[in-house]
Amino acid sequence: MNSMFTKIVRIALGLMLLVFGANKFFQFYKLPLPESDVAQNLIANLEATEYFFLALGIIEIIFGILLLIKKWVPFVLIALFPIAMNILLFHILFSTTNMAFAILVAILDGILIYKYWEKYKPLFE
Repeated sequence: MNSMFTKIVRIALGLMLLVFGANKFFQFYKLPLPESDVAQNLIANLEATEYFFLALGIIEIIFGILLLIKKWVPFVLIALFPIAMNILLFHILFSTTNMAFAILVAILDGILIYKYWEKYKPLFE
């Protein structure tokens, strides 16, 4: 669990979350619009709520910081799983734009969940 590989994966995932979370506030990287009308409408409606991307950005920043400082890592990984799956499914179903990042977040989260699996075993007893 404390191998160099696990540390690199944890830090990479933490940095990705921190950067993408901060980008929701400061927009230092303009994400390209999805190519489908359905995806564009979904994004527009979520933006219209004025809280969804704010909340998601805060969660991503908090989770990124917690991964970087190695606090509550098993909790963060499990809480991040549905977010990562929704990001991945959005890109699979609606928009292949930036799919590489969605796949990378899902893979890194999956690797770390596997590495921390001993912590989750009591949940299944």
